[in-house]
Amino acid sequence: MTAGVDPPLSLAELPPERWPKHIAIIMDGNGRWAERRGLPRMQGHQRGVSSVRAVTEEAARLGHIQALTLYCLSSENWKRPQEELDFLMQMLARYMIDERPTITQNNIRVSMLGRRCGLPDDVLAEVDKTIELSSANTGMRLNLAINYGGRAELTDAMTRIAEEVEAGDLAPDQINEQLIADRLTTAGIPDPDLLIRTAGELRISNFLLWQVSYSEIWVTDDCWPDFDEATLHRAIQDYARRERRYGGLNV
Repeated sequence: MTAGVDPPLSLAELPPERWPKHIAIIMDGNGRWAERRGLPRMQGHQRGVSSVRAVTEEAARLGHIQALTLYCLSSENWKRPQEELDFLMQMLARYMIDERPTITQNNIRVSMLGRRCGLPDDVLAEVDKTIELSSANTGMRLNLAINYGGRAELTDAMTRIAEEVEAGDLAPDQINEQLIADRLTTAGIPDPDLLIRTAGELRISNFLLWQVSYSEIWVTDDCWPDFDEATLHRAIQDYARRERRYGGLNV
């Protein structure tokens, strides 16, 4: 332990106001995890699904986390080899089917962030079915960012606002930060308090550009397949030790 630094509180000791209400995760390193073990990249993606399951269940079980947003597929990932993309789509559809009992048991409400165009119809059908089946759940919100890009989201929001102005339904002087936030795919969901990135990368990668303006960032060198409940706990404990000032001063 570094001199002068208090040890982290256990999660049981954390007061409610010290918990992140919304955690967003850039799940990076599936391919690298596999390659370091001499395995095909696909096996890294398969192992990553286990981490998704473990982290989602644990976040829901902890009780203080209102929303968990996972960066599943970025709009830039379409540049990958077609074989890998086909595998990712099949895996996503399978996840939507297999995880329905877990989602129900944990009272999780699922939503999708990202553009629907370009996604296979059969994958969208399974995503939509899971969203519908979980729509009445009242527990943690699980946001799956699929075919998502922060710039694309902002572009779509600006387009909608421009259309409202052109139609005479909105005056330019009515445009403010709240109005823009209400046109984003995360409308109604609090911005992330904590942004986690795996595999040691120090960049946001076009993820929730508007929403993470004041998020605390926590990076681990662990690749996503090695991210587990204990890693999530460490991230939360580190977050709880930080002072969030939003540009002001704590006095």
